[in-house]
Amino acid sequence: MSMVLDRPVEVTPRADLEQYARTDFRRSLRSLATSVVPFLALWTLMFLAYPESYWLVLLLAVPAAGFLVRTYIMFHDCVHGSLLVSKRANTWLGTALGLLVFTPFARWRYEHLMHHATAGDLDRRFIGDVPMLTVAEYRAKPWYSRLGYRLYRNPFIMFGLGSIYSTVIMQRLPATGSRKPMHRNVWMTNLAVVVMIAAFCVLLGWQTFVLVELPLVILAGGCGIWLFYVQHQFDDTYWERTPDWDYTDAALRGSSHLALTRVLQFFSGNIGFHHVHHLNPKIPNYNLQRAHEEQPMFRSVPSVSVFDGLRATQLKLWDEHARRMVTWQQARAAV
Repeated sequence: MSMVLDRPVEVTPRADLEQYARTDFRRSLRSLATSVVPFLALWTLMFLAYPESYWLVLLLAVPAAGFLVRTYIMFHDCVHGSLLVSKRANTWLGTALGLLVFTPFARWRYEHLMHHATAGDLDRRFIGDVPMLTVAEYRAKPWYSRLGYRLYRNPFIMFGLGSIYSTVIMQRLPATGSRKPMHRNVWMTNLAVVVMIAAFCVLLGWQTFVLVELPLVILAGGCGIWLFYVQHQFDDTYWERTPDWDYTDAALRGSSHLALTRVLQFFSGNIGFHHVHHLNPKIPNYNLQRAHEEQPMFRSVPSVSVFDGLRATQLKLWDEHARRMVTWQQARAAV
């Protein structure tokens, strides 16, 4: 994993990225056609294969989950208003895609935009983030809170059970303190999802629906959580208290370049260029790589390989003295 510079990264103005923040309608349609369409086709094949062989269902679930992750990136681009030109069109399309990923558009938009506004700020965590404590905070917690945090940070729970919780339960309620439009969007999405699931259960049987949907929820959800996790919680990431926090530094030093293979880059919708995305969220997925390759400011950003990303799941706490993420063992040794 490449190391972060000891001094702030020298950057050109964020305005230099505006040339990439232009929606190309044809490319946006192509992105949708290469995500939603193959997902729906494979999803249908999974239901057709179920009476014949559940092993075939599980085999089809692997590419289907990949296309579902890519569909989620299209939903994500709609949240930022970068997939289509019109704000209203992005909202309508995002709401429709939200039904496929069981996620209310308004709730996720609120939390995700809060994440972008506060990423890397230790004093404004926990909205739209994967929860993370500092070493001092963890030590100050009562034993039952420490146990809960340890359980949550267990990879099996975070990426396995966590994918079920985040998909089935967490998204069902409006965010705390949210306004009426968000409440309305959440409950209307819930109603539409219930109607859709009920229709599948009546037509195919509830066992069929659950056994076909569950592998997708676990695989796609787990991959999505892992992607989000490793893009901000890696060895030399960036965390500062509010007085010292800087948006540009948080984007370039606290959002990794997840170096994926071409295939994984395709299924993840280029979201591995996360530093580019955080510096200018209006850049659509298909322009992120070009911006990364053409702009000198991105040459020194932290680079995380797939292996580094898997190893990063061992990191549990932020050490404010060492200024890095640490494992349980390193946390115990920290003074």
